[in-house]
Amino acid sequence: MSFTEAAQDMRDELVRLRHTLHTTPELGLTLPRTQETVLAALDGLPLEITTGTSLSSVTAVLRGGRAGDRADDRAGDQAGGAVPVVLLRGDMDALPVAERTGLPYASQVEGRMHACGHDLHTAMLAGAAHLLSARRDELAGDVVFMFQPGEEGFEGARHMIGEGVLDAAGPRPVAAYGMHVVSSMLPPGLFASRPGPIMAAADVFQVRVKGRGGHGSSPHRALDPIQAGCEMVAALQTMVTRTFDVFDPVVVTVGQFHGGTADNVIPDEAYFEATVRTFSAANRALVQRRLVEVVAAVAAAHGLGVEASFGMGYPVTVNDVGEAGFAERTAGDLFGPGRFLVSPQPVMGAEDFSYVLEEVPGAFVFLGACPADRDPATAPYNHSPEAVFDDAVLPDGAALYAALAMSRLAS
Repeated sequence: MSFTEAAQDMRDELVRLRHTLHTTPELGLTLPRTQETVLAALDGLPLEITTGTSLSSVTAVLRGGRAGDRADDRAGDQAGGAVPVVLLRGDMDALPVAERTGLPYASQVEGRMHACGHDLHTAMLAGAAHLLSARRDELAGDVVFMFQPGEEGFEGARHMIGEGVLDAAGPRPVAAYGMHVVSSMLPPGLFASRPGPIMAAADVFQVRVKGRGGHGSSPHRALDPIQAGCEMVAALQTMVTRTFDVFDPVVVTVGQFHGGTADNVIPDEAYFEATVRTFSAANRALVQRRLVEVVAAVAAAHGLGVEASFGMGYPVTVNDVGEAGFAERTAGDLFGPGRFLVSPQPVMGAEDFSYVLEEVPGAFVFLGACPADRDPATAPYNHSPEAVFDDAVLPDGAALYAALAMSRLAS
């Protein structure tokens, strides 16, 4: 039986698991109920399971039967003939979003929702563990299943790397694969990826404009931080378009601006924050310097002070060229032509699977999960309180995870 047929046979189990996870979303690095649900889903499989110490992670290792019992090889290095290892990753955390989907399995936790589809990722990875366990004797190496908390801003992948997930099977993986569903953009069942940068680096720029308060009727007697701050925001956008090549894009978006208490009071300070997205190390370094220069210059022109800081977030998610091509070929072999799109451009979102891909060659793949009765061009996108993901893609995601691991080990 093929992976696609076996995955379809377990469709109902995958849906039940996904719905259980969806009704009980948890945030950040501590996901005790989610961890318990994952452990129950893996119960009875021939896996070596460990859990995290600083986070509610689950790492499961499946030893391939074709690799034999070469314990000495597993302890050696890859070049010395060690058993090859492939890592598959699924993230498990939810978002602080109040769900408005009206689904019968909607979140039962107020103010929390699996609005980014991580419940699907977890169910698909658990499904892949079942599929590969059933064909353990055919595996020419070992598989690490990385069930990761804290993707949504908590650097869960970096924490798991620190706790040894990349060394869980002995030798480091020869390849790593991650997957992400989208509730819009792509039609259901269509996979998409690309070689090179696939998602952006995401950093935070924080600015405090320091002026001198006064009466709103006499602005000349004060140093207005709001007016200067607004000028800074506009100047930042001009700086981006006049400094950076559109074919190596940079995005700076001011998402919050605070200042003042009344219409006729000029405050002492104003504060704003921006998200900064880049796709290259050179632009990431340059935009950091230019942002600070722009706000300092505007502040100086108005005789105000300014405090600016740059918080480094997730790095660029970069697909290995060979592994991205391998993912495309594997999807074609599994599902036939027309099911894989080579994305013409990367996505401005960010991903902490980037930390894994900094250490191991691999590929990150998107999977369209927009319901069939909705238009992908207008459907609510990931992170929306109205985002809906189609359960029908669960077997396909599980099958691709499994095929990537088995085929890569065989190669």
